Amino acid sequence: MTLKVAINGFGRIGRNFMRCWLSRGANTGIEVVGINGSGDTNTNAHLLKYDSMLGPLRNAEVTTTEDTIVINGKTIKTFYDRNPANLPWKEWGVDLVIESTGVFNDDVGASKHFEAGAKKVILTAPGKGAKVGTFVVGVNADQYRHEEWDILSNASCTTNCMAPIVKTIDQAFGIVKGTMTTTHSYTGDQRILDAAHRDLRRARAAAVNIVPTSTGAAKAVALVYPEVKGKLSGIALRVPTP
Repeated sequence: MTLKVAINGFGRIGRNFMRCWLSRGANTGIEVVGINGSGDTNTNAHLLKYDSMLGPLRNAEVTTTEDTIVINGKTIKTFYDRNPANLPWKEWGVDLVIESTGVFNDDVGASKHFEAGAKKVILTAPGKGAKVGTFVVGVNADQYRHEEWDILSNASCTTNCMAPIVKTIDQAFGIVKGTMTTTHSYTGDQRILDAAHRDLRRARAAAVNIVPTSTGAAKAVALVYPEVKGKLSGIALRVPTP
């Protein structure tokens, strides 16, 4: 049985998911049937095909119509609506939504996809709420139960780096107290040139500054490994990268 997947949010992470799926060939057991994202279809297709960091999308012919992206003859429907409850998931037969807008990361927001007809939601960022199950491979992924969790989060990139190491150290030696520093590439939330921002540090030009800021990774580790709850703290350094 093929799992029908839709992507909500076709930015950096949504496009990377699409590239990942395409790179695995035809026998993945999943089929991307639809995309909901900002921007017109031609722009989304162009950004998928040409990536400044990953290079051009290889071995793929990409064309568009007004409301579809066609990749190697496979038609993927496109849509634009900022309210997930209005999306045509039921009509498209969607089983699973990749929620990659960065906006609907709590159980209330993610549940709007269920109103639209989806069965499961995977958040591409840390999630909030009692109905969100957070799992990291190598730490607590074995605790996932299909019938129990309909909204899933894989935590964050930093949490995925940190949690397996923390678990290993704690089980071998025990952790009384810990602090961490993550050196992280600057993100789209920062300013490329000095400009107004609610966080004055992030108002500085990201490509020429090392910006100290906060991170929720230390607390997020405790979501997947409760043995260190209240024991960890941390900071982040946002740095220029090519």
